[in-house]
Amino acid sequence: MSAIRVSDLRKSYGEHEALRGISFTIEEGEVFSLLGPNGAGKTTTVEILEGYRARDGGSVEVLGFDPARAQTAYRQQIGVVLQQSQLWANLTVAETHRMFAGYYERPRDIDEVIQLVGLREKRDARVKTLSGGQKRRLDLGVALVGDPDLIFLDEPTTGFDPAARRAAWEMIRSLRSLGKTILLTTHYLDEAEQLADRVAVLREGRIVSEGTPAELTGGTQETEVRYRRDGHEVVLRTTEPTRLLHQLTEEALAEGRELEGLTVRRPTLEDVYLLLTQDAQA
Repeated sequence: MSAIRVSDLRKSYGEHEALRGISFTIEEGEVFSLLGPNGAGKTTTVEILEGYRARDGGSVEVLGFDPARAQTAYRQQIGVVLQQSQLWANLTVAETHRMFAGYYERPRDIDEVIQLVGLREKRDARVKTLSGGQKRRLDLGVALVGDPDLIFLDEPTTGFDPAARRAAWEMIRSLRSLGKTILLTTHYLDEAEQLADRVAVLREGRIVSEGTPAELTGGTQETEVRYRRDGHEVVLRTTEPTRLLHQLTEEALAEGRELEGLTVRRPTLEDVYLLLTQDAQA
């Protein structure tokens, strides 16, 4: 069953067409990632789905609701992590969670959420004393405290150190295992590759590619083979890696030498993304 259905979605700001008729669906329990350079239309799309921005055309259905009407029943079922937020500086972490929990009929236990987002040791610390990364964890906790069915994560790990990022990834995976639906926007392509069931790449208000990370990277046929010979790095690209490797190893064995520094590299999601958006980022 689909959690989100978007058909021919359009939005303009004056003469600028931010969204030029995009369509996609997100299934219940799926992690779906929207990718694209700045100005591609990601934030506009997310804000329309959240009910914070009006669309100019097309149809949108989220959890059976039209978000443009922003019914209370709809708000009860979603959690939102914005790119930027400003919470009350003098409240503690626990007080902030308790306040937002009060907006929901059946919130999660606040101490459970604080533990989940890695802020247990900061439970009684005031928001103004938190680091940037800790404030992003607080944003995430606020989004989860209502136990939503659908979670919008807009650049959720910005400002996280590597260990905190990996912890956030595990938390997102645990939310998916509970059947939560997640719409993720991120500039970290490895994050999308690790977490997303499917991705859509936006460019200039249009979806230019959509599918699983494996489908997107599998569509790029060339494999890169690198090795060193006589102190120089050799880089070869091929659509037949098995044949090339057989040839290289056969030659090396015949000459009694090793293929030093041999690496075989398939394209990553980042490689495909850069190829799809290179003109937009130029």
